[in-house]
Amino acid sequence: MQISVIIPTFNEEATIEKTLDAVSRLVNVDEVIIVDGGSADKTVEIIENYGLKKPFKLINLGEANRGRQLHEGTLNASHEIFWFLHADTRPAQGCAREIKKYMNYDEIVGGNFQVLFDGGSRWARFMMWLHPQLQSTGLVYGDSAIFARRTTYEKIGGYKPIPVLEDVDFVKRLRKKGDFRFLTKAVTTSSRRFQNRAFFWTFSKWSVFQSLYWIGVPTRALLKVYEKFK
Repeated sequence: MQISVIIPTFNEEATIEKTLDAVSRLVNVDEVIIVDGGSADKTVEIIENYGLKKPFKLINLGEANRGRQLHEGTLNASHEIFWFLHADTRPAQGCAREIKKYMNYDEIVGGNFQVLFDGGSRWARFMMWLHPQLQSTGLVYGDSAIFARRTTYEKIGGYKPIPVLEDVDFVKRLRKKGDFRFLTKAVTTSSRRFQNRAFFWTFSKWSVFQSLYWIGVPTRALLKVYEKFK
């Protein structure tokens, strides 16, 4: 089985090169699909000039909607396993090998990884503590590098074209089709969203959207809230 890595980008000039560095070192990654949402910075230029030594596609979607970008990536992917990486998430050596090992079992439909936040701030440490607690309740987020079997992805309709909580929605549906496996190898993601005062605003928004989603607020109404607060 082979792996297609799918990365959505939007104004990621500060982090995308480090992510490409990490992905390029993974011998068990067979293809990389990057879907840009209309970046206004140097993201696309960095990607085009990087010289990634793997089969590679850059798609300019022109719309910053992560759910739609991720799904567009799958439509252009060639292989049996989809591995969804955020543009600021760096997988460790051996992560792709672990995916291939576990996906040899038919009952496993997908999974994710332990998350480390860089930077060393107290907010980064708080998020590293919080993630396992959320994982234990069944909540899975995209910065944990979700992967899925192609056939199962297609059966459930894949990612929905929504810009917020697309990861939670996707994994909720994916779990209904089989075993979703948590792998203890780590990926490292940027803590830039949680630095200093920005932490309180980001965390508050995240908590509001999460609460509205779980009490059953329709996606259309949730998007209206998102547009007001983004």
